[in-house]
Amino acid sequence: MTGPRRLVLLRHGRTDWNASHRIQGQQDSHLDDVGLAQARTVAPAVAGMSPSLLWSSDLARAHRTAEEVAAATGLPLRTDVRLREFGLGEYERLTHDELRAQDPAGFERFRRGAWEDIPGAEHPREVAERMVAVLTELAGALDDGATGVAVSHGAAIRTGLVAFLGWPLETARTLRGMGNCGRVVLEQREGGDWALTSYNLPPDFTSPTAVG
Repeated sequence: MTGPRRLVLLRHGRTDWNASHRIQGQQDSHLDDVGLAQARTVAPAVAGMSPSLLWSSDLARAHRTAEEVAAATGLPLRTDVRLREFGLGEYERLTHDELRAQDPAGFERFRRGAWEDIPGAEHPREVAERMVAVLTELAGALDDGATGVAVSHGAAIRTGLVAFLGWPLETARTLRGMGNCGRVVLEQREGGDWALTSYNLPPDFTSPTAVG
């Protein structure tokens, strides 16, 4: 196999909590009918990139999305807790309206992605460290020209992406939020560093670099 190594970072499909604007964090929620349709739409698009490895967060919404990719690719599915979403402490389970009513200033910080001061939450540095570790391991397991897929969560993907590329963590807040079943594609250059080639591709987008 020739060509650059690639990493595909895939966000899970829509959940019942997404639909009701309830903060998920590391709580388990499940794909709703829309989310399942998104997963079934994105799976053949990812399969068209001929991936050789498929890893996923163990949280149900990501794992169920990854199962559709596994069915489309025929790949075994490996789960890894390092691909989980941010732990959001006391904000988990609250709807946006509930948080806004309880703590307007806190809600504004949450909305901006300034999550360092959420009681009981993971610090962005902690998320960055675990995401970089798992993405580095996934990339290192790929043969030349191979593609690896990591199914994860929106905020974790943004934070992991900027940290993996060596950008300041604050850059993650400037990136538009990932859509459900949106994809990031990274390619490794000849010198060994990685480059962002696509961000937030929609579920039905078929990559022009797909093979087969």
